[in-house]
Amino acid sequence: MGLPPETRAEFTLIEWIARQTEARPEVLLGIGDDASILSAPGQDWVVTTDVLTEGVHFAPGTDPALIGRKAMGVNLSDLAAMGAEPCAAFIGIVLPESFDRSRAERLYDGLFQLAREFNVVIAGGDTNSWAGPLVISVTLHGLMAPGTAIRRDGAQPGDWIFVTGALGGSLQSQRHLTFSPRVNESRALCRSVGIHAMLDLSDGLGSDLFHLLSRSGVGAILEGEAIPIHSDVPGTLSPGERLQRALSDGEDFELLFCVTPEDGACLLEMPPVSVPLTRIGEVTAERSASLRWNGSLTPLLRSGWSHRFGS
Repeated sequence: MGLPPETRAEFTLIEWIARQTEARPEVLLGIGDDASILSAPGQDWVVTTDVLTEGVHFAPGTDPALIGRKAMGVNLSDLAAMGAEPCAAFIGIVLPESFDRSRAERLYDGLFQLAREFNVVIAGGDTNSWAGPLVISVTLHGLMAPGTAIRRDGAQPGDWIFVTGALGGSLQSQRHLTFSPRVNESRALCRSVGIHAMLDLSDGLGSDLFHLLSRSGVGAILEGEAIPIHSDVPGTLSPGERLQRALSDGEDFELLFCVTPEDGACLLEMPPVSVPLTRIGEVTAERSASLRWNGSLTPLLRSGWSHRFGS
């Protein structure tokens, strides 16, 4: 008995995905069996997952290739924040019933674009369809030497706080779909200095900083005039409004990290990366966050994106 048309369509899409997939020695068995097999003796696995939903993380009608690119990029950004080398990805997709084969392939074209750039093997996953909007989940595995992962809980009083790149305006400019995950920059920084704590800026500096401070049991003073504001933030806004956009817009996917003043001075004198590195503040022993702006020191209020879960 032949397979029903919808089942044949699913299997032919899976076969097409498998033909596009690259190889890595750590992926002993990839697409095509009930499960995949990964092996990397003598290394730590670092694993991250992000789920993107139409209407929340991308607008209806967005080019599927850009959606796929973002789905891979946000996970690469998480591994960059840990200092890990990306390795293998598992893709879960729930396609709208209106999606045809060409749109599904274009979605994967975006995934494969960044996968190839960062030597990631798509090693498995699952594809379904339903009457709702597009949902895509990527689980990404990375590798590190044992015990070398950069965590959020290592910031120390006196550390200098740095960010890569510039902040704000990502959603309005659509940069959140085309950003470059700072994987190479992270690895170059880790080779150059001892990073005490690091995370990527997904929800906004005014939100994500508090996660690092809480995990490390410290506080911080940010220098408002030093925070790099992206040119995507309209220049017609007042300086205070532009600063608030840099603090709260989110979806920048830059790195926020803490180093000793000695290492910080080295980074400023001889930066190991081409992306700008900016010192934006200092870690304090007092467990509070403040903003120095226009000569005044005021409490830094939490701002940025948060999901509105029901109570």
